[in-house]
Amino acid sequence: MPHRSLKAIVLALFLSLSALAATAQAVKEPKTDSLWEKPYPPFRIAGNLYYVGTYDLACYLITTPKGNILINTGVASSAPQIQQSMETLGFHLADTKILLTTQAHYDHMGAMATIKKATGAKLMVDEKEADVLETGGQSDYELGKYGVSFQPVKPDRLLKDGATIKLGGMKLKLLHHPGHTKGSCSFLLTVKDSLQSYKVLIANLPSIIIDRPFTAVTAYPTIASDYAHTLKNMKDIHFDIWLASHTSQFGLHDKHKPNDAYNPAAFMDQKGYDEAISNLQKKYDEKIKEDAEK
Repeated sequence: MPHRSLKAIVLALFLSLSALAATAQAVKEPKTDSLWEKPYPPFRIAGNLYYVGTYDLACYLITTPKGNILINTGVASSAPQIQQSMETLGFHLADTKILLTTQAHYDHMGAMATIKKATGAKLMVDEKEADVLETGGQSDYELGKYGVSFQPVKPDRLLKDGATIKLGGMKLKLLHHPGHTKGSCSFLLTVKDSLQSYKVLIANLPSIIIDRPFTAVTAYPTIASDYAHTLKNMKDIHFDIWLASHTSQFGLHDKHKPNDAYNPAAFMDQKGYDEAISNLQKKYDEKIKEDAEK
């Protein structure tokens, strides 16, 4: 059998992604923010860590000699954009070996099943997210009201707090940060360039999405204590660079512009992180007070 050119293989994979997206089971993805689908030029953040997401939905590529790791996939329509971003950077979607997510919501899981099927990558998730992934979001305590909001997908490995994900010399540590979802999580990793090493936190900020008292959330009876646990623990994390699930959460567009030169220092922002956590703590405290008054 003659060997196909790399370009032909890439094209075939691209077409397979499009076909999979088109023939996927009926999914009612809630109305999306236009900035979630708006393209954004991919770029190198630090060392072997790259940005391959959209204007607001952050997706991260970590490259290694043994294959690559992709964190988050945006909404369902993001699969071709993610692939194109990888190709622009000189990488290939087919080399993806591990898939991770910061939370089991359609704006981060939308293209996960499509990419998993196309690449054969192993999906590893916080153990508390397993049922939501397998029901396509239908069992989520809050967004389950929309029904199946992303293509159901079965995880290959369930991770506990502090679990380590390893590939090609890279090690990522999962931090269980529940509240926004039962299995929301952050990741700690170290990347290097020719000058230095950078300890990176990819944070899942625990934004509060419900509009009813915590006590009314019978599908998630520990929600209030989980938020408290997460906010307390997130105050004690040390890092050089921090990022998040949404670009708006860590000010990407103030720190980076398309065509900017490689500049890891732009993301060294302890003050911004501390302020973000402080603001979330205030919102949580206000909600607890409001709930007590009802």
